Amino acid sequence: MQEDMTSNSFAMAMSDPSLQRKLGTICIFGTGDFGRSLGMRLLQAGYGVVFGSRNPKNSSLLPKGAQVLTHKEAAQTSMIIFVAVHRENYDFLRQAGGDLTGKVLVDVSNNLKRNQYPESNAEHLNHLFPAASVVKAFNTVSAWALQSGGLDANRQVLICGDNDEAKQMVVDIAHGLGLTALDKGSLRAAGEIEDYPLQLFPLWRLPVAVATGLIAAFFFYVLTRNVIYTAVTDGKDISFRIMVSLANKVFPIVSLIMLGLCYLPGVMAGFLQLYNGTKYRRFPDWLDKWMLCRKQLGLVALALASLHVLYTLIIPFRYYVRYRVNTWVILQIKENKTEPFDNTLAWRTDSYFSIGILGYGLYILLGITSLPSVSNAINWREFRFVQSKLGHLTLFLCTLHTFLYGWDKFLRPYKWYLPPAYMLALVVPCIVLVLKFVLITPCVDRAITRIRQGWERKPAESMANGDPKSKRPLML
Repeated sequence: MQEDMTSNSFAMAMSDPSLQRKLGTICIFGTGDFGRSLGMRLLQAGYGVVFGSRNPKNSSLLPKGAQVLTHKEAAQTSMIIFVAVHRENYDFLRQAGGDLTGKVLVDVSNNLKRNQYPESNAEHLNHLFPAASVVKAFNTVSAWALQSGGLDANRQVLICGDNDEAKQMVVDIAHGLGLTALDKGSLRAAGEIEDYPLQLFPLWRLPVAVATGLIAAFFFYVLTRNVIYTAVTDGKDISFRIMVSLANKVFPIVSLIMLGLCYLPGVMAGFLQLYNGTKYRRFPDWLDKWMLCRKQLGLVALALASLHVLYTLIIPFRYYVRYRVNTWVILQIKENKTEPFDNTLAWRTDSYFSIGILGYGLYILLGITSLPSVSNAINWREFRFVQSKLGHLTLFLCTLHTFLYGWDKFLRPYKWYLPPAYMLALVVPCIVLVLKFVLITPCVDRAITRIRQGWERKPAESMANGDPKSKRPLML
């Protein structure tokens, strides 16, 4: 009943010729930073702007060219009213209650914390003024984005509302300001839209936490195995190696592990679908969250790999390295001998560097295709080819690069029974590669393909009962 009254009021208002002539004027309730920035952008876009204020005479901060009236007077000048005030101040709108009938109220408010109220601000405003059409929009756009003309990254306007005509009017305004609009559906989505500005890197928290934990753990591990071990057993102080040598061990180790963690949930999901015999059963929540942040895991891994590359480039300039090289050369001269050329070592080092360069090149390609501007320019099959097939190839090359680095170090005596750190880094990638190899074998791949196309394996009871439908694939 309430929705019908709102629709009828809106239709009556739209049929009023006097209001149709005023569609080029926008009313803004609120003269704060956002209201002033919005008014300035609307004026620049060619709209007429009328501000509703408790003190119309105090208008020195408002953009030139805008009118300033009382709330009641301002409500009579426009079909669209932007409510740029906090929820606690909605009560003043009752003064213009009759003049809001049939109008479009655009709620741009945000809260200080999530779930601050039992219902969203837009729904609360809709309950206060059921004869108006409430639209939630522009709360995800900052005042700075409006002042800069929408040239920064904050260009998307999320919109929701129960009246399609009202939403379209707001969409047209967003396009007129050079912004993009995304319709999120009915007013029930207002709570989600209001929570969006309160989120602080939600998909980055787990990857950053994992990276921080791994870096701390492996740094302590290599510190114990190298610096502390040498100080205790040989009495030498090599703590200077912490700054470069140890960092250049930890970063590639963590990068390789995180790259493996990026692809591990995918192979786990494949085996779960094989075990369940269907694609219609939900994955566990922890696996869902893990899969959602795979992009962030990969980008953090790429950042650590880039640090490894930079640390490797400065190795020839280090005082410690130059001192060791000069000492070795002088010793060779004094002893009047030349170290014989080792063809095996030459193959190993060249292969080590070559495989590392190829792996890092593909690493960068994965990172580039993760950018929205690039991923939106390619179709799903191309994106999947790069992120899946080339991604696993990247993991294979980086794993091979680590094997070539270690070579035969695993055969040497362990320090305090602690294996080399690179061996620990190979555990997760090797598990992923082995599981992926199993999944791409023809017999397993065919089964997974059928399941992902809609086929379901029926329970054993239905097969035993001779159910003829159990032998047919279910295609949905």
